Amino acid sequence: MSIITFLIIGAIAGWLAGQIMKGSGFGIIGNIVIGIVGSLVGGFTFSLLGLSSGGFIGSIVTATVGAVLLLYISRLIKS
Repeated sequence: MSIITFLIIGAIAGWLAGQIMKGSGFGIIGNIVIGIVGSLVGGFTFSLLGLSSGGFIGSIVTATVGAVLLLYISRLIKS
């Protein structure tokens, strides 16, 4: 996967996670960071559950699920 595609997926996933978690977004850099970390969390979670996804849309779904989990856990710790 090219670095540009990786960054685009991270930005989309971070933005979607911000919208799902009732946030206003985190800026482009924040969205990319949250999306990239979310893709790692999502990939790990999907592998534990025995799920897999492929392609561009599958990568966005995996990264978004991971980013939502990441934001949820960070809000639990924060409060």
